Amino acid sequence: MRCESKRFLLLYATQKGQAKAIAEEIWQQAGAHGFEADMHCMSEMDKYNLETEKDPVVIVISTTGTGDPPDAARKFVKKIQDKTLPPDHFAHLQYGLLGLGDSEYMFFCNGGRIVDRRLQELGAQHFYDTGLADDCVGLELVVDPWIDGLWLALTEALQLQKEKEGMNSAVNPVSSSLSTAPHAVHELKLSSEVQNLKLEDEGAKGSDILSQKVDDINIVAPARDAKPSLVHSVPPVSQSALNIPTLPPEYIEVEFQDTQGENPHLSSLTSEGTTFEVPVTKAVQLTREDAIKTALLLELDIADTAYEYQPGDAFCVICPNNVSEVEELLHILGLSEKGDDFVYVKVKQGTKKKGASHPQHIPERSTLRFILTWCLEIRAIPKKAFLRALVECTSDVGEKRRLQELCSRQGASDYTHFIRDSNVCLLDLLHAFPSCKPSLSLLIEHLPKLQARSYSVSSSNLYQPGRLCFVFHVVEFPAGPSRPVSRKGVCTGWLADLVAPLLHPSKNSLDTKREISLIEKISIFPRPNNAFHLPGDPSVPFIMVGPGTGVSPFIGFLQHRQKLREQHTDWEFGETWLFFGCRHQDRDYLFKQLLCFLENGTLTHLKVCFSRDSSTAEVAPPKYVQDLLRLCAKEVARVLLKERGYFYVCGDKKHMADDVSDAIVDILSMEMETDKLEAMKVLAMLRESKRYLQDVWS
Repeated sequence: MRCESKRFLLLYATQKGQAKAIAEEIWQQAGAHGFEADMHCMSEMDKYNLETEKDPVVIVISTTGTGDPPDAARKFVKKIQDKTLPPDHFAHLQYGLLGLGDSEYMFFCNGGRIVDRRLQELGAQHFYDTGLADDCVGLELVVDPWIDGLWLALTEALQLQKEKEGMNSAVNPVSSSLSTAPHAVHELKLSSEVQNLKLEDEGAKGSDILSQKVDDINIVAPARDAKPSLVHSVPPVSQSALNIPTLPPEYIEVEFQDTQGENPHLSSLTSEGTTFEVPVTKAVQLTREDAIKTALLLELDIADTAYEYQPGDAFCVICPNNVSEVEELLHILGLSEKGDDFVYVKVKQGTKKKGASHPQHIPERSTLRFILTWCLEIRAIPKKAFLRALVECTSDVGEKRRLQELCSRQGASDYTHFIRDSNVCLLDLLHAFPSCKPSLSLLIEHLPKLQARSYSVSSSNLYQPGRLCFVFHVVEFPAGPSRPVSRKGVCTGWLADLVAPLLHPSKNSLDTKREISLIEKISIFPRPNNAFHLPGDPSVPFIMVGPGTGVSPFIGFLQHRQKLREQHTDWEFGETWLFFGCRHQDRDYLFKQLLCFLENGTLTHLKVCFSRDSSTAEVAPPKYVQDLLRLCAKEVARVLLKERGYFYVCGDKKHMADDVSDAIVDILSMEMETDKLEAMKVLAMLRESKRYLQDVWS
């Protein structure tokens, strides 16, 4: 059933580019389905108006930080959260929302949930069920079927809108939509499944899906015992007709120039406000050489800047890609001799890409090497749209087929296993598929912005005026079947190389003077944490749980508390608990300074455990911080329930924070003599009241 107008408003809010890429995919598919998608970033509030919008609205929104909407959605969220808005403010609005998140983090898809919940409170109605996609298991598992079902839902929503407009004025449009909407949603679920089957069976005639049969290419039959890999497939994928995405339209043009000049300043690479260039004045390796992971402490001199922070805050480091990887990429692209040439990047004239604009993270004019070093995330895991574009740059028939498989519906499992879970990047693909020769413009179109890396502050400006410290593990990615060489983390590897002279100073006095005179500087900008701070009332007790480098923000907490105790001897201070764990006491006990805090009374209780140390004791000592918590169950419950204390957790989400949360539920259940469900409700209340706080990463 067709409507005269098949327009819908498409809004996206992205932090790292994923929501934008998905919105662009929806925009591309819309044309094939006969719709007109009016696409805008949510921040472009001068280009759309929900107060007067009559057509359906589709929203794609990600989540950032500790469950916040992305920066691009801040103004929008602030506007709709105005408490003076009436409950029928958006009663005219019908919308569908796709939220992106990562279930490794506590507030899964919270950016989307915030917008969804508020629109509902203001009277807006769903024309399509909300989708919540999980980057932990693969966004496409929800995104692909959600987009498939969108077209039928839009058709029905527009038809309903047309019928409402033609109704007699005596009919109440609100009651009409309420009575019809559930039926539409029910039909959507059934009909979209039938539609998907037809698309598969008919080869997706006239849609955004393309089919290619195995007979069209000449492939050597695999051996019976062959196993799939990044470059090799097995049945049924190798024998399937493939449903692959539409080829994204080209929209970037690059011109090489013979002129000279200077590259942009690093401060121009971020829109986060003030950037500070500060010297690294100290570097200490906190772990022994034989530790499984290397932990470094760096001290920055912020004395001559306006930089301010509180213990518990985070900050971001602007970092470059690895020099050798940039040179390797230049070599593969055949541009080694042009690395220092200036390039002019502009939007391709006549492009079919909707709303094509110059990428904000790419300077209009800079050297090629600058773009590959400071602007593009060359380590990013390639999205399926990128793989689809790389197909067109590949000359070998077998390699072309495999790339098609990896971006197809049929190859979804292979994509997850061999690309996503294996952390494969562009360089890995170019090594695995040597006949693939992408253009520079294609890389600029598909590689996301090189993101600044976030770190927790591990100091107190009260304790160390003019200094900012932070701690990190040097991340290691071992070589594997899909990655021929081992690599270090983009930022942690760069920082480790940068401070190597401070860690291993030369014994030659002349060299030492030279090293001191060449102190390295890094560019940083603040990322304040609105919640992960010390209690406002110093008499309130608190518990800190931080194994490994998760202890770093608590060093700042304790430094700050020590200074307050020295300055305010008449104040009452609550007790402090720290639960710390590491693998080996003699290899990676990061801060022996903790014992000093214990001795001077700043830290009331210190509980430590060592997971890999062997013991000859009759009763085995606790291995993990959650075990320590259970041993102190009565005290933990007392602090949280009777004394209304705070509980802080910092560190690895996947292998620690969830286990700590489970331990707290067990403790509350046992000490309150109630069931786990009731204990979980109490924990939820602690989270809600900002007394159970997490600073975690995956």
